[in-house]
Amino acid sequence: MWQHNYEPLGGSLALSAPVAALPILVLFLLLGVWRLPSWKAALAALATALAVAIGVYGMPVPMALISTVYGAAYGLFPIAWIVFSSIMLYRLAVDTGKFEIIKDSVGSLTDDRRLQAMFIAFSFGAFIEGAAGFGAPVAVSGAMLAGLGFNPFYAAGICLLANTAPVAFGSIGIPVTTLANVTGLPVLPLSAMVGRLCAMISVIIPGYLIVVMAGRQRALEVLPAILACGLSFAGMQFFVSNYMGPELTDILSSLTCIVVMVAVLKLWKPASIMRLDGDAPVTHASLKHSGRDILLAWLPYLLLVVFVLTWGEPEIKAAIDRWTHGVMPSWLPQAPTGLNGIMVPGLHNAITRIPPVTAAPAPYAAVFTLNWLSASGTACFLATLVTALLLGVKPRQVVGIYRATFAQLSFAMLTIASMLGLAYLMNYSGMTSTLGLALAASGVAFPFFSAVVGWLGVFLTGSDTSANALFGNLQVVTANALGLNPVLTASVNSAAGVMGKMISVQSIAVAVAATGMTADDESRLFRFTIRHSVLLMVMMGIISMIFAYALPSLVPTVPATAP
Repeated sequence: MWQHNYEPLGGSLALSAPVAALPILVLFLLLGVWRLPSWKAALAALATALAVAIGVYGMPVPMALISTVYGAAYGLFPIAWIVFSSIMLYRLAVDTGKFEIIKDSVGSLTDDRRLQAMFIAFSFGAFIEGAAGFGAPVAVSGAMLAGLGFNPFYAAGICLLANTAPVAFGSIGIPVTTLANVTGLPVLPLSAMVGRLCAMISVIIPGYLIVVMAGRQRALEVLPAILACGLSFAGMQFFVSNYMGPELTDILSSLTCIVVMVAVLKLWKPASIMRLDGDAPVTHASLKHSGRDILLAWLPYLLLVVFVLTWGEPEIKAAIDRWTHGVMPSWLPQAPTGLNGIMVPGLHNAITRIPPVTAAPAPYAAVFTLNWLSASGTACFLATLVTALLLGVKPRQVVGIYRATFAQLSFAMLTIASMLGLAYLMNYSGMTSTLGLALAASGVAFPFFSAVVGWLGVFLTGSDTSANALFGNLQVVTANALGLNPVLTASVNSAAGVMGKMISVQSIAVAVAATGMTADDESRLFRFTIRHSVLLMVMMGIISMIFAYALPSLVPTVPATAP
């Protein structure tokens, strides 16, 4: 069994951390400075990580290669699968002409481009995040905004910025439940603290979006809608996360926000309407469509909601998993716990993680979950097929849409697979833990740097769930050593981590593919989002410091018997 060594260079964390950061440095330079397409940058960073893992950390070559393949497989399933299904659903709506009616129906709510962006990118996108997670919100809302006539670059940028507030509770609360499982802390205190942190950011995100999109003066013109959007979402987010738990936080918050926004858009109009350059004159074409036409046009997304929520029901999901588990080939090395878990040969429990990353030396599990039928991407794909059936789309046309979607997303899927391969290699080699420990060595400033740790985790993996699994226990161990409340630092890992979502290479690749841009636009989008990502992460770090030292009584505590 191979054991981690977090200080491979001379037993020094100060010397080892810069070397561990080399793949990230390569990624930043190639994307932000030399402006290479993300798939090239990701492959170069992966090659750098392989060299460091094998040459500096002494990781056995087979383990390095297997961990890379394991990460790439996770990138393709479930992440790329749900993105693929989401874009295919969108292309079906476009190819059948239904999206034109959707555009008209949104236009009937408001002609103002600021309000359309807020409604689709934030309110509707948050619902998709709560129901499905991963790349679906950016894929769906980005494609919708581009279809409505928004500049593809700004459609992608706005959706990436909007996909922050709901991420910590995305995919039926999986990030928070994963955090609880990894740290041993109770779910409800973690949910409550994550909700308190996220609500403080959620209330400003709608206004932040509009300021970025249109400037301060034009944002003030729609201040009533901004306040209604932010307060309704943040208020419900705080209530549900603190008193009900993480599972329905995003669903109920986004539904409340959608209802409030529809009411506001029906009852209030801004004094001046903002349009985009090149917009056609407003003709209120939606009045030409019957209620049946509008219902059929929204059918793809209505079915998406129905399928994803149904698939997310614990009892239904468990029943599907039991069935698929029964038909899995017997030769697969299935994990003893959890349905459809496959122990990765040559990697599962073959590596030992050591303190202070873990409380005691412990084997590093490597279990690939092949829940091919209960996955959110499958639910979205089935919604696409049922939509095609109900709309009378011929099988040949469905196959054509499938092929066109694959062609559109081929490089995006390569990027996702490469980045997840990089993330898993850095995790299993110990490189990521070296970086986390270096940041954890900040002493009394750790509440601030705990935000940096979470942000780094999501930047690398593109997933708040993965970042919580990666760094959650490190946050708790460090907090206990420093006499801080571990609920705070673990929660900050999740709440601040979401700010890294907008610069994760996977998210950028999805946004570019969804809005129809080319790979050359990825570096430009990265440079656009990184300043907002860093600013919001710093804000969360400052809020963390305030809770740690000025308002510690507002941080939930756990019983003394809890781990």
